[in-house]
Amino acid sequence: MAKDRDENSGRTGDAAAPGAEMLDAKLDRNPCPFAFRMNYMALLYNVPLYGWIKSDYELSRPEYVVLYSLAITRGGSSRDISLTSGFPKNTLSRAIARLEKLHLIERGDPEPGSGRLQPLVLTKEGWALYNETLPAFEAHERRMLSVLTAEEQDTLFGLMSKVVRGSTDWVDAPLPEIEAAKAARPAKAVRRKGKLQT
Repeated sequence: MAKDRDENSGRTGDAAAPGAEMLDAKLDRNPCPFAFRMNYMALLYNVPLYGWIKSDYELSRPEYVVLYSLAITRGGSSRDISLTSGFPKNTLSRAIARLEKLHLIERGDPEPGSGRLQPLVLTKEGWALYNETLPAFEAHERRMLSVLTAEEQDTLFGLMSKVVRGSTDWVDAPLPEIEAAKAARPAKAVRRKGKLQT
């Protein structure tokens, strides 16, 4: 049974591997098991890819996220990009302004009778950059998911989609535990130069 458990968890069984003991602890004894898994894999995906985008194309992550969002939706609004990316509106406003200046995006024609503002769309240059960079993003995702069968991937995508869609129920709600932690601190406690002083 132990062998089956190790196979299902993806362990290599090499306890001497660098960081193996801590990784097992973070996977098996973590009070926030989902958050660790999500953040760990996001870093393994984002750091190399967006580092490459920054060094080779001189685009920040928010700028590329705008480009990517508009590509897969064939155009959209800054509001929708903000709601589906997690970046603040002011960050995206700066990203959009720079992408327009670089002629990678532009204002498209609104749908007749929709009453909406002009949507943001990719220019010819924007599409060229997107098509040139997309294969690396796809390849890295395939490599990350290579340990899963097609059925397991479908299950994972379904569960993650459920979690993502469910976030609308709590994303703007205050967290009582944060307020409780604030209230429990000494009234005059302040942090200065890395030290807690009262």
